[in-house]
Amino acid sequence: MPSAVRQFVVEADGGSRGNPGPAGYGAVVLDPATGETLAEAAEYIGVATNNVAEYKGLIAGLRAAKELDPAANVRVRMDSKLVVEQMSGRWKIKHPDMKPLAAQAARILPSSQVSYEWIPRERNKHADRLANEAMDAGKRGRRWEPSSSMAELSRSGLSSDAGAARVVGDAAAGAARARAALAGATASASTPVRDKVVAAPTPSVGWGSAADLGAPATFLLLRHGETALTPEKRFSGSGGSDPELSAVGRGQAERAAAALAARGTVQAIVSSPLRRCRETAAVVAARLGLDVHIEEGLRETDFGAWEGLTFAEVRERYADDLDAWLASAKAAPTGGGESFATVARRVSATRDRLIAAYPGRTVLAVTHVTPIKTLVRLALGAPPESLFRMELSAASLSEVAYYRDGNASVRVLNDTGHLG
Repeated sequence: MPSAVRQFVVEADGGSRGNPGPAGYGAVVLDPATGETLAEAAEYIGVATNNVAEYKGLIAGLRAAKELDPAANVRVRMDSKLVVEQMSGRWKIKHPDMKPLAAQAARILPSSQVSYEWIPRERNKHADRLANEAMDAGKRGRRWEPSSSMAELSRSGLSSDAGAARVVGDAAAGAARARAALAGATASASTPVRDKVVAAPTPSVGWGSAADLGAPATFLLLRHGETALTPEKRFSGSGGSDPELSAVGRGQAERAAAALAARGTVQAIVSSPLRRCRETAAVVAARLGLDVHIEEGLRETDFGAWEGLTFAEVRERYADDLDAWLASAKAAPTGGGESFATVARRVSATRDRLIAAYPGRTVLAVTHVTPIKTLVRLALGAPPESLFRMELSAASLSEVAYYRDGNASVRVLNDTGHLG
């Protein structure tokens, strides 16, 4: 006889202290027969609205249930009438920030396996407690820790269900990544590496009782969308024609804006003064309801006489100068352009000023290839020639976190998932 389909209850909640304000979510997976807690999840998500936090709690709860058993039937219980009615299909999803979150939740499990139920807030205390614990931890610059029973599950590796142990084990692996970030270790790839809800295990030898460094200043680095020069791979710096976004570039900016709105953590926007960045930043700012502050230090390199030329054309006309430029960060392009060393000095000065201006906050910086690669290179402590070994697509997102002890962590490089 075939085994019976497992049944789970997911209770989820989210909150924002200010709406928008510091926000977090909580979710718990329960055995409906025994009431046993099978998995917990919570996370501080920075500044966001209540609705964003509630949707993110739903997503975390469904993912935890799927980890336990992807074939299970799941009954979601939430005190958010909006989320329950929208996910049940009875209310239309009109707000553009909610649509991608609802779509993300709907993709986790087949709709035939999931049902939704509204419950009063007083019956959703477990998830509410987790959300508040996450917000309290975020306020202190720390990460949420699971209850003692779940932490013990992680340490022992024992559970009545192997899937529950896997959920907590994945969280513990995330904690190791978080500790590495505080140590100044870094990770970079063409796909994002994001810190998830973590269960912090006992620190390794040498850590002891590490000082509370607080929340880092986090820079989300958005390269501008395409211009007419981008697909032709022409040098386009701050000394050229200052091109506008193409139709493709405007579409890329819209998709980046939607992804950042769904993320819900951006607290300020700064931009290069060049037109293509200002146009990209304006699209995002309109979606997030924020102002754009211009930062001169974020402008692209001045490529001198090479502006508007392809690499092959520069090779043909200025071969010796090009060889020198490729060999040394101190060499400048022909005709009074900027060397990479000069760019690094102004970018690092801008970085330091922004870190001081936005301590513990998440800032979106809309800028160009060289400034982004330079920030990543400096965070990694990599040599100047590493600039030529990074891929950075139009409208891609990268992320660097800066801690109060001076260490930096590269969390994301060249993420283009939001572009499809």
